[in-house]
Amino acid sequence: MYDIIIIGSGPAGYVAAIRAGQTGLKTAIIEKESIGGMCLNWGCIPSKAMLESLKLYSRVIKEASRFGIDGIDPKQVSFNWNKAIKRSDGIVKKMTSGIEYLLKKSDVEIIKGEARIVSNNSINVDNRLLQTKTIIIAIGTHYKELKLQSNIEVIDPKELYKEREIPQNVVVVGNSPVTIEIAQALKIMGKEVAILSPNDVIMPKADNYIRDFMIQKLKKDRIKLYLNVDIESISKSYTNGSFTIEEREVPCQLIINTSDRVANTIASDIEIEYKNGYISTDQDYMTSQKGVYAIGDVNGVSMYAHVASAQGLYVINKLNGIDQKLDLAKIPMNMYTIPEAAQIGYTQEQLNEMGQDFKVSEFPISANGKAQTEGNAEGFVRILSEKKYGEVLGVQIIAPNATDMINEASAYMQLESTIYDIAGTIHTHPTISEVFMEAGFEAVDRAIHK
Repeated sequence: MYDIIIIGSGPAGYVAAIRAGQTGLKTAIIEKESIGGMCLNWGCIPSKAMLESLKLYSRVIKEASRFGIDGIDPKQVSFNWNKAIKRSDGIVKKMTSGIEYLLKKSDVEIIKGEARIVSNNSINVDNRLLQTKTIIIAIGTHYKELKLQSNIEVIDPKELYKEREIPQNVVVVGNSPVTIEIAQALKIMGKEVAILSPNDVIMPKADNYIRDFMIQKLKKDRIKLYLNVDIESISKSYTNGSFTIEEREVPCQLIINTSDRVANTIASDIEIEYKNGYISTDQDYMTSQKGVYAIGDVNGVSMYAHVASAQGLYVINKLNGIDQKLDLAKIPMNMYTIPEAAQIGYTQEQLNEMGQDFKVSEFPISANGKAQTEGNAEGFVRILSEKKYGEVLGVQIIAPNATDMINEASAYMQLESTIYDIAGTIHTHPTISEVFMEAGFEAVDRAIHK
């Protein structure tokens, strides 16, 4: 008899399993493919490894001479996708091996195979019946299939980040940060890229300020963006290697599907409730079945790995009698675009809808000395604060390392800090994080270096 059996070993499942093992709960984790799930094997880690390779390539061909490096002929420099993939594969192998080690170190039994839920307290894996007090489903999601009326090749990011040939003309379908990330990566390689969004926005959960910045960035990068496109309908127009959109020919040799995601399905003899394509849960992530939980993107609360891990920790703590609040509004949202984008708390649009009286304070990255020395001075830090007491209500960042910088904002918001706390926090010089102090000063009175 196990205390907990977890189905799926992505960032939700493996974090929950390690924590459960650390607290003395007899735990097993079931995985039918690779330890680490989508994030470590085919998503977060490989995609970021490839982005770093491409960013380095871009800097070499565009900026080596400006940085005083002679002897490099940009025309003689090329990007080897398959060689970069091998580097990525090495990182993935190291990371997944590390996760497997940590699971074993925490006395978590790893069971390979496909799970079927037999009852609220039992699971069948390859004809082996396992008894447990609690079941946690952490099986992730997949991209909705594109139903096209053409024979063009369609892949998703899982198929992209492997050794392959990438044609010159690529269409990316979707509107998420992943959509932008892939389009920008391919453009760096010299590919002709178009984005087809199924509705009238990109990055729908981002603050409008970030969204508008990225739209202008796409235009600057000459990445074509088409909104409100019904990809299934326009597929009828596909002839001679191109689509017809808004009376324009859009060349396409490959489609990368980054459309909306829906929950993976779990074989089950008990009825588990779904809503809008995801497993329904209550505020504690319990499903419609008592003692059966669903964490990570399978429940539709968030697509982000760090949120999945936070849910896993929350459930294990709850099972151990530890009550805590998991405030999703205070969990950062990262977007690995170029430059990176990140936000936390309320957006300006949300505060306007709430009727909240607030102040907007902004400081440009271009005014920061460290950013100038690094040659990456594009972007801003923006703080939304409550007018009366100055409490920080939201932060948006566009910067080369915004996804790291947002964690400082997260600490401020967890502690319910004010703009006075930010302005009074001494930051080392020269560092890019000094922009927080400047934005704080701007909110209190006036920035020093603006």
